[in-house]
Amino acid sequence: MKLALRGARLVDPSQGIDEPKDLLLENGVVKAVLRPKEKVTGAKTIDLSGLVITPGLIDIHTHLREPGYEYKETIASGSLAAVSGGFTSIACMPNTDPVNDSPSVTEYIFKRAAEAGLAKVYPIGAISKGSRGEELAEMASLAESGAVGFSDDGKPVMNADLMRRALEYAKALDRPIISHCEDLNLAAGGVMNESSVSTELGLPGAIGASEEVMAGRDIILAGYAQSKLHLAHLSTQGSVALARRAKENGAKISCETCPHYFMLTELAVKESGYDPNTKVNPPLRGEADREALIVALKDGTIDAIASDHAPHNLSRKEVEFLIAASGISGLETSLGLSLRLVRERKISLSRLVELMSVNPAKILGINAGSLRPGCPADLTVLDLEKKWKVSAKNFKSLSKNTPFDGWALIGKAVMVFINGNQIKVD
Repeated sequence: MKLALRGARLVDPSQGIDEPKDLLLENGVVKAVLRPKEKVTGAKTIDLSGLVITPGLIDIHTHLREPGYEYKETIASGSLAAVSGGFTSIACMPNTDPVNDSPSVTEYIFKRAAEAGLAKVYPIGAISKGSRGEELAEMASLAESGAVGFSDDGKPVMNADLMRRALEYAKALDRPIISHCEDLNLAAGGVMNESSVSTELGLPGAIGASEEVMAGRDIILAGYAQSKLHLAHLSTQGSVALARRAKENGAKISCETCPHYFMLTELAVKESGYDPNTKVNPPLRGEADREALIVALKDGTIDAIASDHAPHNLSRKEVEFLIAASGISGLETSLGLSLRLVRERKISLSRLVELMSVNPAKILGINAGSLRPGCPADLTVLDLEKKWKVSAKNFKSLSKNTPFDGWALIGKAVMVFINGNQIKVD
């Protein structure tokens, strides 16, 4: 079946396009990029006047919880939340039960994603068996079964020799190592950023150096191994400086941050009255850190915006701040929050598409992030003027843990196409 998408502005940095273009889809792939009103025969027309077409958005850092924690999220509900947020592809972290450290778990994830029939799901395998940081997982078998990268996310690899060997194996498999940068000894007991604010609130703090020390270690090890390293959820100006310097020196590294780190600071903990939904790991940092992240998003130091979608059930969040679980349910707010940077002219829309589609595809090595002819017809349609209010109770995700409930946002995905199949977004 042929589909002609007419009247939209096409923003595709992979082709250097940001102008009115029509798009022809056929048999699940992009057939052609057309001039406006260029004639085609035998195609059904969909009028997208006033809207924007981009390559399908990709979330490089999602927690789907299944298998093992289906009361927090399932692959089906997480995929629905992804589509609702404008994502056509998501990469899911291995901290499930059992941990995704074997092909059987990877294959299970693919099976459940296929049954859901929504966003494409790309599993990330564990670095170590059980994510215990003691012995390498069967990385080659995981790669053969379809794992697109390796991480013990949430459980940093404290053993430097184990991380070195993981990087060397990953190089041979042409997969990235995704590092959760946290020195557990420096961060021990911290539940928010260590600062005068944590002192005022009487909460134990985690110093920013706990992230930076590990980021520096892994950058050095990746240089030694000449392997791909991706630094997850950077939150401090020090980490940004390390990444920038490493890139200037030719290191094969990439890095991400998340909307909550460039939209909020540690003051959110105070102003919300200790709302556990402001508890994340790494913690929300200071204003100087937030500003440094925005600069790094603009200048190319940071390669991707990730949601770090971390759904939790109410019993883990509606408790005292000290004992609450860390994490935000982010798939349905990530795009809307990130579009604020565009409206505030901090970054261009084309740059945002690089951060949320083109670059994540490159980092993961997946066939996505472009609408060149022959590419999968995965695309996101945006209404940049759509006004909406974040409503946690209406999330498609099973979990409602967000500090952005009630926020008024402008700009939203209104539909996605996955393999050429149209899915409208509420």
